[in-house]
Parts: sequence; C-alpha cells; structure tokens
Amino acid sequence: MKQIREIFGYLLGFLMFIVGIPAIMWLASGKPELGFNCSWNVIVGIIIVFSGLILSVWTIIYMKVVGRGNPMDAFDHEIAPHTQHLMTGGVYRICRNPMLLGTFLYLAGIVLLLFSWQSAVVWVIFVIIMSFQVSSEEKRLERDFGQEYLDYRKRTGRFTPWP
Repeated sequence: MKQIREIFGYLLGFLMFIVGIPAIMWLASGKPELGFNCSWNVIVGIIIVFSGLILSVWTIIYMKVVGRGNPMDAFDHEIAPHTQHLMTGGVYRICRNPMLLGTFLYLAGIVLLLFSWQSAVVWVIFVIIMSFQVSSEEKRLERDFGQEYLDYRKRTGRFTPWP
C-alpha cells in the first residue's frame, strides 16, 4: 500500500507541476504554436527549464534516499508517505524548499518560452498558492521535528539560500 501511495504521489506531482501548470500557461497565452526559434528568450528559457528540472529531480532523489519519504503533501494532507528524517544537508543546504525552487525555475523558463504576460500571471498565482502550501507544511515540520527544524529554519531561506 505504501508503494502505491508513493507512486501515486510521484505521478500526481508530475501531472500537476510538469504537465498541468505549463498546459494552463499555454492555454492562458492563447495556445501559441510551439515551434521555437533561436531568440534570446528561447535559449535562456531552455536553460532555466532544464536547471529547474535538474534541481527538482536532485531533490526528489535526495528526499527518497536520505529523508525516506515522498514530497507530495498538500495543505497538511499526506498524499504520499512523509519523510522520516529532517533533511538539512545536500541540496537542502541551498534552501528549505529546493524542489519547489526547481519547480519555480522550470515554470519561469516556460514563461520565457511562451513569452506572454498571461503565462507570467499564471506563474505568479502559482507562486502565491505554493507559498501558502509551504506555510502549512512548515507547521507540520515544526510539529514533527521540533527544535531541530526551528534551528534549520533560522539558517536557511524558504526559497533562497538566504534566511
């Protein structure tokens, strides 16, 4: 059962963040054709998309190996098994939410590829919603890990390397 929930969590995350949000951005942008040229926004967008994906995948692997859990947690509802250990090393030295930082970068790259204000609005709305989600998650982490989490929180920023 745990393995099914874990697979469901990864699949749901992929469908929501890697496929769903970019599809909403594309629809909001008026369904532009996806043939890309070699303009500056396409080159920079592709670099940012891949940087964000690399950071997110690195975080998922680290979370699975070190934290012994899955990232999928939605507004204090456990969709897949929570991590069993507070992760403060590796990619988590960058910030407290490196997977979300990677997702923000990935979607910012999509904004550059679509090059529309509508996709930028979707990105901003997503960042705001996820900031509320992270606030909820931080309360759970404080309950689960206590002072260890509070100390970690003082040392690292939520989405940036700076507290």
